[in-house]
Amino acid sequence: MDKLKTGDPAPGFTFTGNDGTTRNLTDYLGKKVILYFYPRDNTPGCTLEACSLRDGYEELRSRGFEVVGVSADSAKSHEGFIAKFNLPFSLVSDTDKSILMAYGVWGEKKFMGRQFMGILRTTFVIDEQGRIAKIIDKVNTKNHAQQVLEEIEK
Repeated sequence: MDKLKTGDPAPGFTFTGNDGTTRNLTDYLGKKVILYFYPRDNTPGCTLEACSLRDGYEELRSRGFEVVGVSADSAKSHEGFIAKFNLPFSLVSDTDKSILMAYGVWGEKKFMGRQFMGILRTTFVIDEQGRIAKIIDKVNTKNHAQQVLEEIEK
């Protein structure tokens, strides 16, 4: 698959929201979506990123954004992560990595001299028509909500 770029249609997927309802990315047509991919629940960087989006959530919503996070963690892991940090948005469990593959965020990583396959921390800003408006692949985990707001102003 070719790498996604700005202007491409966002690949669709179905997920179960925090409220137990089944949703599809197309349910968000007419709204803007911050779709962020992160490696793992309850790790330092991922916790900073989720909490930044939580703390900036009202500001993001006031600007018409919905927030959805995706990782390969289980739904049970997500439930605990959401409860522990009072996250107001849905986290999608992609244990079969189909969404990760569709967005091109499953790839080779390097850490401490070791190479391995994993989730490449990336955020896609999707416009009201379901197209990719921005791709942020150098995520500032501590200030991610502000980073997203600054990126959309460019």
